[in-house]
Order: sequence, then C-alpha cells, then structure tokens
Amino acid sequence: MRKLFATLMVVCGLAASTGLLAEEKAAPAATLAATAPAAAAAAAPAPAEAAPVAAPVPNKGDTAWMTVATVLVILMTIPGLAMFYGGLVRAKNMLSVLMQVFVIFSMISVLWAIYGYTLAFGGGGAIYGGLDKLFLKGVTVESVAATFSKGVVISELTFIAFQATFAAITCALIVGAFAERMKFSAVLLFSVIWFTFAYLPMAHMVWYWDGPDAITDAASLEAVTAAAGWLWAKGALDFAGGTVVHINAGVAGLVGAYLVGKRVGYGKESMAPHSLTTTMIGASLLWVGWFGFNAGSNLEATGTAALAFLNTLVATGAATLSWTLAEWLLKGKPSMLGSASGAVAGLVAITPACGFVGPMGAIVIGLVAGAVCLWGVNGLKKLLGADDALDVFGVHGVGGIIGAILTGVFVSPDLGGTGVYDYVANKVGEFSMGTQIVSQLWGVGTAIVWSGVVSFIAFKIVDVVIGLRVPEEEEREGLDITSHGESAYHY
Repeated sequence: MRKLFATLMVVCGLAASTGLLAEEKAAPAATLAATAPAAAAAAAPAPAEAAPVAAPVPNKGDTAWMTVATVLVILMTIPGLAMFYGGLVRAKNMLSVLMQVFVIFSMISVLWAIYGYTLAFGGGGAIYGGLDKLFLKGVTVESVAATFSKGVVISELTFIAFQATFAAITCALIVGAFAERMKFSAVLLFSVIWFTFAYLPMAHMVWYWDGPDAITDAASLEAVTAAAGWLWAKGALDFAGGTVVHINAGVAGLVGAYLVGKRVGYGKESMAPHSLTTTMIGASLLWVGWFGFNAGSNLEATGTAALAFLNTLVATGAATLSWTLAEWLLKGKPSMLGSASGAVAGLVAITPACGFVGPMGAIVIGLVAGAVCLWGVNGLKKLLGADDALDVFGVHGVGGIIGAILTGVFVSPDLGGTGVYDYVANKVGEFSMGTQIVSQLWGVGTAIVWSGVVSFIAFKIVDVVIGLRVPEEEEREGLDITSHGESAYHY
C-alpha cells in the first residue's frame, strides 16, 4: 500500500506539472465579462458616467433543475451502475464490483475538487486547462458559470458538482471490462492515472470554451475558438458525453481486457450472470438517472432540456425493442439480459445527440444502436478475442461511436435536428452535413487514440508498481472473500 500511495502522489504531481505547461489564453468558462453602455448623449454639457450593466445572476429554476440533475447522475452510478454490473458477475464477485464502483465514485469526486475541475474547465491550452482553480481557489457562492444562452448563468458550485458526477461514472464504467480478476488496489491506481491523463484532457478538448457572452462578432468568435478545447474548435458536437464518457471508457475497458487477461476458466466454465433481477433494477436506475445526465447537460431548464429528455426516452425504448427483436430472431428467444443491454446501448448512443436531434432522429439512432451493439457483444467480441467481462466496449464503445457519428447526420434541420447555432448572428447557421460528419470523426478518432494510448501506459505502470491480477487461487475463490473479507449472500 505504501507503493500505491507514493504512486498516487507522483500522479498528482504530474497532473499539476501538465497544467502549468498549458498556455494561459483566456478567462475560465465560468467567468462572464460585463460591458459598460455608451456614454450619455453628446448634447449634454458634461456626459454623466453610465451605470454599469448588472452582471447576470443564476435563475432559481435553473439552479433547482441542475441540482436535481446532479442527484440523478449520482443515482445512475450508486446504486444504478453498481447494481447493473453486480448482477452480471458471479455471486462470489458481487461485492467486489459494488465496492469498486462505490469507492471509485468517492475517490474521483474528491480528486475533481482538488485538481480535476481546474484542468478540465479552467482557461488554458487546447488540451488541458490551467491551475487557476486548483483546490477550487476563488470559487465562492457568488461565482457563476456560463451556459449556452447569452446572459444566462448558473452557480459555479452547481456546475462543479454536476461535472464531478460525469467524471466519476466514466471511471467506474471501465471496471466492467476486467471484473472478477483485478486487484482492488490496482483498480484504484489505474483510475487515478486514467482520470488525470485521459478523462480530464478529453473533457477539456470537447467541452471547454469561454461561453456565449464572449462572442459578439466574427473577431471575438475567432478569439474564443483559439482559446477553446481542441475538439470544440474543430466543431465536434457532443451534448452529454459520447466521446468524453462512452468511447473514452469503452476503449479503456478493451485495453484493460487485453492486458489484464482472460478470467480463469473463460470459455470452458459457466460464467453466467448470477442475478438478472439485480441487473434489471440497475438498468432501470441507469435509465432514470440518465435523464439528469442528458437533459441536465443543457445547463438550463429550457425547451432544449425537454428535447434531450424526450430523446433519451424514445431512443432508449427504440434500442430496447431493436435489440430484443434481433435477439429473438437470431436466438429464438428474447432475454431479459438482452432487453436491459439494449436499453443501455440506446442510452449510450443518444448521449452525444440528445440536445441536437429531433425525436424521429433519436428513434433511428436507438434502432441502429440496439442492433449494432448486439453484434458488438457477440460477433465483434469474438473477432477481438478479449474477455471484456461485462461488454464495456461492445456497448459503450460501439454505442458511443454510433451516436457520435449519427449526431452529425441527424443534427441537420432538414432531418428534424436543431442545426448548429451561430452566436455571431444569434440564430441557427448554415449547415453542411459532410463538414459536420468530418468534425464528428475527429472527435471519435481522438477519443479512441487518446484513451487507447493513455490506458495502455496506465495499465503497464500499475502492473509494474502493484501487479494487475489477483492470484489464481483467490480468483477461483472469489474476490468478495479474498479481497474484502465479506460475502454478498449467506446461504
């Protein structure tokens, strides 16, 4: 354990050093500049100094909605994701998965406040933010964060909490790929390294910009673009985390499945889920919590939040039906596991698109995701040859890729989408589907390569420092007893 804590300190130091290298270009996204009006009329003998325009203050309705959305994302993770994963493993490993999700969520929430928020959403370079808000320095109850509407802000503390839940669930998603065989200490150390060098830069690259109030004309738009995250500047659209969360985590899970190795007895012994009842409850909690995840990403209680909410509902329903029907036709019987997996696939695929596409586009995305992700956890999984225990890549990686690319298609106003807003003209701008798809491919490709490289290095570091796997005899006995000294069930 001394090695573990020493390595954690080294990782935190590396993160701080990386942030210092980022060039300070602009104010943080949570800072809004107030402009003074012109002087009094020239006819007056001595122009009186104009009173400054009052800075915008958070609306209580937006604050209340974002607080609820944050709680819903917490519900997604604990207990939602924990129960979904827990039911899918064998009974002897139930508590180990619950423990991993629970502790990762706790740990990343703390690290987010210490250095994660400033590196992801602080002003700085194209890949990382700066260290202006290390330890949340300068953030008070009066601090505000920009939204997607000019003159509209929310409490920065609310924004920090909301984004913390995104970081935490992303790291927790990965554990499903190497469930039932990885050391608990190794899981935690990997999560810290990956959070610092994969999640934070992806969040900054996709989501950081100075906010709409900084854009008043073409010149200011150019300045905002120059100071924004690299993929934001490329025009990649990701409403709630298709690249940042799902492709990012899915690729990390696949790399982990390769490097940790297959479970003892994989392909020879039965490794069926021990409690599909628990998995169904977990999937349902994920679906409920996902409304906060997607609709909350609008940052305001507006019609766009309502659109994201409806799209999350219908896309998930469509994916559930698609997966269930395809499985019924291929295997002769529809399964509860298939329906639950289809729902998660739909939730994943609509995530990047939910605030940009119309309901009919959302249904198409869900239908495609359900069928393709079924192939992802069967045919593709066999082709890859990895023991991705709970199909993290097959559902989150494949679903995220589908959703991110199809966002570029169905955002088109001709297909019922919202189009891309022009903050200079203050209206929806001209749309080119080809150009937007290219931007989406930049996001997909960057997420795959970035997460793949960081994950490989992170797993190798953990293997050298701690070792990745538990001994074979401990794996056969089950991680609940050997790693935690507890048992989920007493017969």
